[in-house]
Amino acid sequence: MYLKFDKRDDKLIVSLIGELDHHSAEEVRVKIDDRIDRDNIKKVILNFSGVTFMDSSGIGVVIGRYKKIQNRSGKLCVSDINRTVNKVFEISGMYKIIDVYRNIDEAIVNI
Repeated sequence: MYLKFDKRDDKLIVSLIGELDHHSAEEVRVKIDDRIDRDNIKKVILNFSGVTFMDSSGIGVVIGRYKKIQNRSGKLCVSDINRTVNKVFEISGMYKIIDVYRNIDEAIVNI
């Protein structure tokens, strides 16, 4: 899995590219947390446009970052969810707690 970080104003956009599964989850977790801590981030957008596969480990990554940002009185959302990842989000009930937007621009305006 490859991560691309982009900062716009006070928002950190994390573009995830590849498979978010038990093989990559820990590395993704560490890299995102490091960036959040280093730059004192309170608003995070996780861009899923490049995610080709996600399992329950990916859910753990998203929920963990959500809790971390909530503890900072911040906000986390996801964008660009494809059909494969959408199924995982629906089944897990993630949409009940995490806002989802069609694209990055929509997420930036609403977060």
